[in-house]
Amino acid sequence: MTQHDRLLIIDFGSQVTQLIARRLRELNVYCEIHPYNKVDDAFLKSFAPKAVILSGGPDSVTRAGSPRAPEALWSFGVPVLGICYGQQTMMQQLGGLVEHGHGTAEFGRAFVTPTNDNLSILDGWFADGREQVWMSHGDHVSKIAPGFQVYGTSPNAPFAVTADPARHFYAVQFHPEVHHTPKGAKLYENFVKLAGFSGDWTMDAYREQAIAAIRAQVGDKKVICALSGGVDSSVTAILIHEAIGDQLTCVFVDHGLLRLGEAEQVVAMFSDNYNLNLIHADESELFLSKLEGVSDPETKRKIIGGLFIDVFQKYANGIEGAEFLAQGTLYPDVIESVSFSGGPSVTIKSHHNVGGLPAKMGLKLVEPLRELFKDEVRALGRELGLPASFIGRHPFPGPGLAIRCPGEITTEKLDILRQADAVYIDQIRKHGLYDEIWQAFAAILPMKTVGVMGDGRTYDYALALRAVTSVDGMTADTYPFSHDFLGETMTRIINEVKGVNRVFYDITSKPPGTIELE
Repeated sequence: MTQHDRLLIIDFGSQVTQLIARRLRELNVYCEIHPYNKVDDAFLKSFAPKAVILSGGPDSVTRAGSPRAPEALWSFGVPVLGICYGQQTMMQQLGGLVEHGHGTAEFGRAFVTPTNDNLSILDGWFADGREQVWMSHGDHVSKIAPGFQVYGTSPNAPFAVTADPARHFYAVQFHPEVHHTPKGAKLYENFVKLAGFSGDWTMDAYREQAIAAIRAQVGDKKVICALSGGVDSSVTAILIHEAIGDQLTCVFVDHGLLRLGEAEQVVAMFSDNYNLNLIHADESELFLSKLEGVSDPETKRKIIGGLFIDVFQKYANGIEGAEFLAQGTLYPDVIESVSFSGGPSVTIKSHHNVGGLPAKMGLKLVEPLRELFKDEVRALGRELGLPASFIGRHPFPGPGLAIRCPGEITTEKLDILRQADAVYIDQIRKHGLYDEIWQAFAAILPMKTVGVMGDGRTYDYALALRAVTSVDGMTADTYPFSHDFLGETMTRIINEVKGVNRVFYDITSKPPGTIELE
């Protein structure tokens, strides 16, 4: 397999470390995030990075025993960029001084003014005389290390940009990875350029390497894949199929909680366009019977997850010679499996489809997307020729409509919900808004309300419409539909969907809410 130029991100626990990697991947630079206490001198030598970035973090370098970069880094001979905490540990380790508090904390927007812009990472950065950045620090550098100069200041950070160009050490107090630093991407671009990266990380190249790796791992054995029809599982399935053909069998478990026409669309796309070995396991009656009378959201999830494993295993047991299980694990899942402190990490999310299956079935894992972020998976999907309608689909939860139907699930409520959701999404597409929205859906509320239709009294269900914008789903803002759009959508739903007489629009952000209702 081709060895890419690699950049190492040493993570000191910042909540936005993943954004650093995403900015670099956008520049076609391959990078990996590793927690600081896993990066010792031996790791540094074996990883052989072409450059290193030190992330921000919540600790204080003034505290005894606080995180540090490996000492070998300073003589390793590659460019190093320190960000916030990364700047502070760089200064402290190289002979400077960091102080705690004393009225110099900065949180939020600030402006950096150049003191000397004759620095390669600042090329084209201070075009307007000063530049907006995002600060988030309590400690501050009070004395720079020997060999460093000051290149930019802010009101509360006199050493906002420092560097020792002779050793290619650069440090900034702000966070260039966040959107609130508008020219942050330019700073990263300048850094990787001076480090000599060729920008060889492309999805075209990754496709070829991944196919070769799958063939080498699987050989002539068989692979099974749980296919949901979402982006991750779809790209996983098509990539593996391109590598090993009929050795792959996909199992599509239809739990009866899908959107209108979704099962037929998934089966048609994979059967008609890719000639995959596909088992359509219609187990909707089983799932709905086990969910009857259940209203607690966690109980619903556990029932659906447990049944999914049982059903998948039943069909997989009929595939003779299967030794591998394919999963659509992404790089954020890999990062989140280890906390920066090296201790047990909080479970951010569990894989609803295949959680627990590898150990239970004695299968080895094939995870061809584990080095990719979501946007890279979409780019790979385009390389593989997946229809744009599938690549650009909004996220859809594993439990499906079960968590968009608070309270007890019934066939009547699911039918109403499917039709209303279809009208809502049709409205969004008709107005050209689909690609601006991270996720949109309708939910049927566990209540009925009085209404008037045709001079008669009605007593029907109320719906909640939800639409949010987000970068990664960790936080989300309500999409600002116009009142005209909402009025038109409400009219269509009530006129076209029998059983609904009231429509709400949910304007709750995340936090304090979650994107889904349950």
